Amino acid sequence: MEPTQARTQRRKFITLMAQSVGLSALGGMVWTGYVVEAKATPLLLRPPGAKEEDDFLKLCIRCGQCAEACPYDTLLLATPGDQKPLGTPYFIPRSIPCYMCVDIPCVPVCPTGALDAKPISRIENGVRVLDIEKARMGLAVVDMESCIAHWGIQCDACYRACPVMDSAISLEYRRNERTGKHAYLIPVVSSAACTGCGMCERACVTEKPAIFVRPHTLVQGDVGRHYIKGWDTTDERRVEGIEGLETTTTNRSKRSPQEYLNEGGLLDD
Repeated sequence: MEPTQARTQRRKFITLMAQSVGLSALGGMVWTGYVVEAKATPLLLRPPGAKEEDDFLKLCIRCGQCAEACPYDTLLLATPGDQKPLGTPYFIPRSIPCYMCVDIPCVPVCPTGALDAKPISRIENGVRVLDIEKARMGLAVVDMESCIAHWGIQCDACYRACPVMDSAISLEYRRNERTGKHAYLIPVVSSAACTGCGMCERACVTEKPAIFVRPHTLVQGDVGRHYIKGWDTTDERRVEGIEGLETTTTNRSKRSPQEYLNEGGLLDD
């Protein structure tokens, strides 16, 4: 007959194993729920230098050092219920935008390279130095129907708040046909210069911002690699060496642009 102490130890072991399996299953279900929740919201703005989202999530260890280094408390760490990948850094421009620190303190402290200094730096005298204006955290988009500047009401709040004024956001003057005397001052965003800092969104005077920052992948299309910019030498090199490539030639294409315009564009094709 098995000794009483041995039976007791075996029961404890079996109980602990059952509890471990149960906790593991529960943890798996909870984590699955968080993952599903996280994937439901693609409107995430990451810190400067963040890699593409898939790579960022693989590299980010949720240490929170970037958020701790931010002097403006811009960066938040996702918590359960936020519908964002748990523990990862993000920011909400309407609340606290990125104030574009020159030394970008959130990036050097990242231990894994999830925040990469290379795309937000330049070479100066042979030395790599950080350049916050190279950041591309997102892209500002103007809702023309909600923007009061598009109504004819003079407003340049987003323009003046932009730290890259006249580059990321410029004002375009248009004639106001309704009055015939005034001009529209329309904010125009340049995707090549916008850092996605969100200061424009924070400064917008409307109740719900008429200019807002969104991830590039959500607001910019992709024309596809089958379109070639014939006027761009670098882009045109992509067709070199392609077999079977045919170039269409017409009577119009044989003439210079000056000849075509001087003839009023009435040349037969």
